[in-house]
Amino acid sequence: MELYVPVLALAGLATLFAVGSVVMSSVVGPRRANQAKADPYECGIEATPQALGGRFPVKYYITAMLFIIFDIEIIFLYPWAVRFDSMGWFGLAEMGLFLLTVFVAYAYVWRRGGLDWD
Repeated sequence: MELYVPVLALAGLATLFAVGSVVMSSVVGPRRANQAKADPYECGIEATPQALGGRFPVKYYITAMLFIIFDIEIIFLYPWAVRFDSMGWFGLAEMGLFLLTVFVAYAYVWRRGGLDWD
């Protein structure tokens, strides 16, 4: 159990810092509300009904999900590249299967037009 004490102490310190920051900002921060603070600000452009709760195109979310998927692929490739010699043929076959799965997903997205910026 003594091996976990530093980890638990760090987690407690992080939690204390996060909660303390939120509490201190509400205690010390200014409370002057006015119309300028209540208005939404979008890069100097007046707010439009779409920006005030309208629907965004799904393409934004698809692009974000694709970015996350291919980032995760790269994250899994790094440890494999470092330990490639010690894994032998089993590691090569498993990574080939993983890359085949990701490539099929990439081909599907490409064929469906998920990468077009129209």
